[in-house]
Amino acid sequence: QVQLVESGGGLVQPGGSLRLSCATAGTIFSSSIMGWYRQAPGKQRELVAVIGSGGSTTYADSVKGRFIISRDNAKNTVYLQMNSLKAEDTAVYYCNARRPIFKDYNYWGQGTQVTVSS
Repeated sequence: QVQLVESGGGLVQPGGSLRLSCATAGTIFSSSIMGWYRQAPGKQRELVAVIGSGGSTTYADSVKGRFIISRDNAKNTVYLQMNSLKAEDTAVYYCNARRPIFKDYNYWGQGTQVTVSS
């Protein structure tokens, strides 16, 4: 069964950095589009960054220049390097795997809490 497990969240000060990891199992990882989403209290889940199977990336405007998404196909893992963190980055961050050709292939991790506060 497909499993996505996020890790690396925690409490950081504004301006700090954090690296999130999403380890996957049971996925066709190299063929999957991997994404990071986040959900703050009272808000809808939003796209943070996505990386295609070929390495192409897209970012939400709010994180451009600060966050970097990457993937290691050998480890079936996707990462989100977060720099220059702001209070508004506080949210639960979720990992997502999908294959657009197959609409039922869409999986989510449990989420990891990121709190940016002084």
